[in-house]
Order: sequence, then C-alpha cells, then structure tokens
Amino acid sequence: MANGGADPVILATAGYDHRIRFWQAHSGICHRTVQHPDSQVNALDITPDKQLIAAAGYQHIRMYDINSSNPNALINYEGVQKNVTSVGFHEDGKWMYTGGEDHTAKIWDLRSRTLQCQRIFQVKAPVNCVTLHPNQGELYVGDQSGSIHCWDLKTDINEHLIPEPEAAITSVSIDPMGTLMAAVNNKGNCYLWTMTTSRSNGPSNLHPKKKFQAHSKYILKCLFSPDSTLLATTSADGTCRIWRTADLSLCTELKDKSQRWVWDCAFSGDSQYIITASSDNNARLWSVNDGQIKREYNGHEKAVVCLAFRDEVVA
Repeated sequence: MANGGADPVILATAGYDHRIRFWQAHSGICHRTVQHPDSQVNALDITPDKQLIAAAGYQHIRMYDINSSNPNALINYEGVQKNVTSVGFHEDGKWMYTGGEDHTAKIWDLRSRTLQCQRIFQVKAPVNCVTLHPNQGELYVGDQSGSIHCWDLKTDINEHLIPEPEAAITSVSIDPMGTLMAAVNNKGNCYLWTMTTSRSNGPSNLHPKKKFQAHSKYILKCLFSPDSTLLATTSADGTCRIWRTADLSLCTELKDKSQRWVWDCAFSGDSQYIITASSDNNARLWSVNDGQIKREYNGHEKAVVCLAFRDEVVA
C-alpha cells in the first residue's frame, strides 16, 4: 500500500447514511465527505483513470469528481427503475456496466457526459451482481433466481447455468488471469469453475471444479486477490474468510465482535491487505497473513455496504 505526498491510494466507503466518505487509507482519517441525499449507496467503483467515482443507488447513478472538493455529481442519471446493485468499468474507460433490480444488465457509453445506455441484457429476475471478465469481452450476471448468465459482448451470444436451484447468486468473481470463476449464494455455498477460452463463438467454457460451504449464513461477496492465490468471501455471519485458491483451505478468518454483516471487500494491489465494509458502520483494513486489524475507518452513521479501493499508480 503506497502512501506519501501525492497519495495514489483512493479509498471510498458508502452505505445507508446517504454519504460517501473518502479516507487516507494509511492513517484512517476521513478527508472528504460527499452527500448523496436521494438514497442509500448500493455499489461504488472508480474509473480506470482514477478521476471519477460512480455511486449506484435507488433509481439513479451518480458520478463524482475524485480530485476536487466539488460536492455535486458531474454526471447524474435518473432513468433507472428500482435499485442499481452493481457498477464497474471497462479497462480503457470507454464504457460502464451496471446491474439492477429491474432485471437488466446495462452498458453505458461514457464518452458523452449524458450517460447513454448502449446495450441492455434482460433476465427474468432481479440482478444482484455483474462482473467483467479480464478479457473485457464477457459479462457475468448473477440473479436472484439462482442463474449466472454469461454474455459474450462481441457475438451477443449468451449462456446460463444454475449452480443451485432457488439459491440467489449474490456475487461472482473472476481471477485476474481469467482462469478461475467463483460464485456465492444466499445459502452460504461457494462454487468454483476453471475457465478456458471458447473455441467457437461465445463466452468462455466453464468446467466445475469445487463446491463448498464457505459460511453458515448468507454470503454477500466473493473476490479473488490480484495475485490470484486467494479468494475472499464475506458473510452475514460477521466474518470475512480468505481461502487459498490452490486447495481451498482456509487461510485466515477476519472477525471482530462488533462487525455484524460484512458486505464488501477489496484487496490491496500486493494482495497483502484487505479492506472490509460492515453493518457496524465501520470499514477495516486487515493483514491477510495474520488476520489482524491494521486500521479502522469510523464515521458513518449507518451500515457501510460498499467500498471502492485503488492503490496502484496510474500513469
């Protein structure tokens, strides 16, 4: 984790108190608070150039300038039904993707300041999560009915699988090398697949690798580490567990007695640290190796349900 004068580290947290807080990751000091008055914030992500942060809320998407004190959204899009549950960006910043309770995943053109919706992928249930494959050409959409939809953006071919009937898919993650995919559900189960490039048109081929019970309760998030050696799962049981991808043995359990639901997490670029967001109004920085809390980020007045963290230098 870098720190110093020109701090390349961006850490933002948000949730049910209608505020986005920006933190000095190394000190735990909140240096900026942005009001988000219209709703809770369901998801956050930072543009690849680290200039803007997108906040997904109820019936809207807002984008704020990271590097100024401007309290107002630079981009404001209201034309969405229900909650927007997921947001992310193509690696070159040309487009953004979202998922929502309106049963859709959408792709938005970012080259204009008016947020034009370019493409819509319709499913039959509320969308809980959307993940972009590292190849930048496939979106994986997890929904409330238990389906994972694999949408090939180049060919528009889509396929879907149901790992466990009637168990809502809450999060999907693909490792940075594009060789492993994990999905978790509201029953506490985690599914793992190996991924290979499709020889024909269409999305990557998925080969079932393992199913295991990662938690006894609802899992909210799964995330591979940047070095692909670890998989984090966060849960309503009050813990974040970190598993070794080689054999799915438990590496560390991150637990604090006040934590309650752990909603979101993000690894540092060197995979040595992880930040979690939880229902006790706090975010925490942990050491992956020993499971110790290194920093706490206190200041929210209600549950922290999402965070965005980037600590690499952008040229």
